[in-house]
Amino acid sequence: MDRTTGELLGSATRHGGPRPAALALLGVTATGASLLLPAALGRALDLLLAGGGATPWVLCCAGLALLLTLLDAGETVLTGTLDAKTTAFLRHRALGHVLALGPRATARFEAGDLVARVVGGAAQAGAAPGARAALPAALAGPVGAVAALALIDPWLAAVLLTGAPVLTLLLRSLARDTSSCVAAYLDAQGRIAAALTEAVGGARTIRAAGTAARDTARVLRPLPELSRAGRRMWQVQGRAAAQATAVAPLLHIGVVAVAGLLLARHRVSPGDVLAASRYAVLATGVGVLVGQLSGLARSRAAAARLGEVLNAPAPSYGTRGLPADGPGRLELRGVSARRGDRAVLDGLDLVVPGGTALAVVGRSGAGKSLLAALAGRLTDPDAGEVLLDGVPLAALRRSELRAAIAQAFDRPALLGATIEDTVSLGSASPARVREAARAARADDFVRRLPDGYATRCADAPHSGGEAQRLGLARAFAHGGRLMILDDALSSLDTVTERQVTQAVFGRTTTATRLVVAHRASTAARADAVAWLDGGRVRAVGTHAQLWRTAAYRKVFATDTENGTGPGSAPPADTQAEAQAEADAQAEARANARAEDGCGPVTRR
Repeated sequence: MDRTTGELLGSATRHGGPRPAALALLGVTATGASLLLPAALGRALDLLLAGGGATPWVLCCAGLALLLTLLDAGETVLTGTLDAKTTAFLRHRALGHVLALGPRATARFEAGDLVARVVGGAAQAGAAPGARAALPAALAGPVGAVAALALIDPWLAAVLLTGAPVLTLLLRSLARDTSSCVAAYLDAQGRIAAALTEAVGGARTIRAAGTAARDTARVLRPLPELSRAGRRMWQVQGRAAAQATAVAPLLHIGVVAVAGLLLARHRVSPGDVLAASRYAVLATGVGVLVGQLSGLARSRAAAARLGEVLNAPAPSYGTRGLPADGPGRLELRGVSARRGDRAVLDGLDLVVPGGTALAVVGRSGAGKSLLAALAGRLTDPDAGEVLLDGVPLAALRRSELRAAIAQAFDRPALLGATIEDTVSLGSASPARVREAARAARADDFVRRLPDGYATRCADAPHSGGEAQRLGLARAFAHGGRLMILDDALSSLDTVTERQVTQAVFGRTTTATRLVVAHRASTAARADAVAWLDGGRVRAVGTHAQLWRTAAYRKVFATDTENGTGPGSAPPADTQAEAQAEADAQAEARANARAEDGCGPVTRR
């Protein structure tokens, strides 16, 4: 068991409070009662055979049996509550770490595998404190039985101890083999969950392509491996049980035979023979130990997989704050970022003056979304640093960082119980939510919902464009000094896109705006455009200036060939008019920046 797994299980045990200790105490008490019962039965038998008063001992036996029943019920309840509490603790800790990792989590683990680890894995690992607490009682039974046999007659204990090495090796082999089998089983299970999650997300594509059979086979490809690991697990436990079954009866028969010889020599009484027979059963009954060790091995294997998630380093935060009067100046200095073996961004330098709007364009794979993630500190660069108003993002307090940056994405997650919750995320007033929804052109369709802003997100039908408008409304409501829109306008129709970009690029906000753009019309409305190519900023300028470069026009070539779709430039018959409008808008923005004393977007 590695250090992380041990620490994780130790934390879960401590989180259980007094329950593990209470469970261990109940178990040991029950074991003690089980060890007293054969002695009481033997004494009652001797008294009955002697014709004496055996009633008190019979009542004692009945009391012990009742006590064992109550203790068993208490152990069941306590085990259930302890498992539930520790499972909840592990899930909370794992989920918190996954959310702290952000996009890094799914970069290292498949989404379905993460869910399997956090849900099923945490439940299995959560049973470890209970199994640990029950282990002393499971060990105390055989040890106590051997001691009781020694008290009756040392020869009885000696006979039983002849089989102890065999049983010890059997249990050790069981624990080792079960751990390896469970690890293989959980790994295959995680890969099936990952493939299934991917298939569910792409259900429309699978249906449209008619590849259901092929994708079913792909999802279930690890099933034979899962089956082999499962069969291996049962074989290990079955072999252990068979070996125990072969050894235990021989030891039991040996103890009874020796007890019979001792009885014939009048060294023990009939009641002692009865008690010895019961103690032999307790001493050789390794079934409880097999079950406990198997459960503990499964829990440790699950905890090890959970520990792999927790070992992934989460981003750290500093203690600094932002200048109170900072304009939102964004700066990237020598930023490099890799994805696998590929350098997506290589020594990138960029400065975005406060209050300006920068559109980021480039071909697919140029690193536009990665640049946006770096600017919002959803990930960290491999080299270089990102600064906001002169302060490195990594040095900021977490609360300061998230309050300063608002973000919207191409596929926003609609979190919260209601539409109002998903826009406000608990930080915006109802009036602010509605104002932001109007700016994002979401207010009209939200008001048409059955309960308006109080409509549950799960009950609100919405298209991709409507979801994007809610994501934009959330960014507008959040405010802050930097707004990052990562392809957040891609699903909007042309009219809505133009209306929303007026709010994004207009003078209604003082925030610095970084917009990942695929449409030429979006780039044309920005103060400046950063053109990514080959991992660096190839050029910075207005859309009108860059449009004169043939290579820049090819960035939008796929859509400009037919004049339609996201990223399309104006058709040929309106090209001159659109160019003139863009030039006029660029000149007006340049004049406005000059009046404000705000410098241009630059490369460094």
